[in-house]
Amino acid sequence: MPSYATDRRVSHSATEMFDLVADVESYPRFVPLCEKLAVRGRASANGKEVLVVDMTVSFKLISEAFTSRVTLDRDDLKITATYLDGPFRHLDNRWSFVPLSDSESIVHFSIDYEFRSRTLGALMGAVFDRAVRKFADAFEVRADEIYGKSSAPVAAK
Repeated sequence: MPSYATDRRVSHSATEMFDLVADVESYPRFVPLCEKLAVRGRASANGKEVLVVDMTVSFKLISEAFTSRVTLDRDDLKITATYLDGPFRHLDNRWSFVPLSDSESIVHFSIDYEFRSRTLGALMGAVFDRAVRKFADAFEVRADEIYGKSSAPVAAK
């Protein structure tokens, strides 16, 4: 089962990064392969916000939609996306945000997945894998666009 994880030190607060990742409706503007995203439902439970989202990923002539439950845990600065329905056998995505200062944080991103169909896995697998590896970059670039780019140097990633 393909997986990817990264920890990145960024020049934005943990709260800013949490808010950016939590703004799922904006994903089609900057997330690789994300063509559409619609929030089907929202609810609050135990201090957490839970969304059910439909996301469509596209590459050339291939387009696939899937549904996930996204749990936004602002108190613990964690976001999890759990697969509900679509072309995957399994899809699990996790974000956590560790404050270092008012203007720096560590962003942890991990994802593991497996396509249900071997054919789709063969057609889309390598492209999806490359896109997944660019997700953290896309969010960091988006943070710079929204919050401004810090002039302070950030340690190597």
